[in-house]
Amino acid sequence: MLLRRGQVDLTTTDQRLLDSTGEADWVHTDPWRVMRIQAEFVEGFGALAELGPAIGVFGSARTPTDHPHYAQGEEVGRLLVEAGFAVITGGGPGAMEAANKGASEAGGVSVGLGIELPFETGLNAWVDKGINFRYFFARKTMFVKYSSGFVVLPGGVGTLDELFEALTLLQTQKVTEFPVVLLGTAYWQGLLDWMRDVVLADGKIRASDLDQLHLTDDPEEAVRIVVDRIDGGSPSRPAGSYPE
Repeated sequence: MLLRRGQVDLTTTDQRLLDSTGEADWVHTDPWRVMRIQAEFVEGFGALAELGPAIGVFGSARTPTDHPHYAQGEEVGRLLVEAGFAVITGGGPGAMEAANKGASEAGGVSVGLGIELPFETGLNAWVDKGINFRYFFARKTMFVKYSSGFVVLPGGVGTLDELFEALTLLQTQKVTEFPVVLLGTAYWQGLLDWMRDVVLADGKIRASDLDQLHLTDDPEEAVRIVVDRIDGGSPSRPAGSYPE
């Protein structure tokens, strides 16, 4: 960094470090936040480095425990553990709790990656290994780095965010093989129709982008798709198939 004229600081870095007087506002500055961000990445990598194969399960925090989507989440968590995977969720209530519960009760590794929010109450009781993040982007990195695919139950804005994050990484080849299964035909079909009839028809995406999504109502089929895609792999996307 180059400083000249009025931008030159007449104090030294050591002097400011050792000065015990003054305000504590410096702990809220952007350079200090960099250290917090770094700490979140270090903590996440350290906690999950030996996790083994895992699948991310997403869905609404507002799903009631007596809703069919909750039961599907539990079944997905159980089936993934039986297939040899750990289960990673956002650690919250609703569909996330259901998947964590299914995984934990099946004797598998149940992971929750929480986020600091004003209306969240912390990690659900079925998370056996949990991390709470301040920053969404650090949390997202952990989901993609340590998940081999996603199963997406009906959800709201946060669920859509994770879904389209995965699709963007696939389209731009940031990840090369990452199965994404949407569970709930009645819920997701309208979105897929819009992407095909409007977005694809207008040339904003390619048909191969939609091929990355798999739709089903059956938790067993959802898990089977994920396992088959991971075990068998799929051909690389054609050269030049990037967003324009």
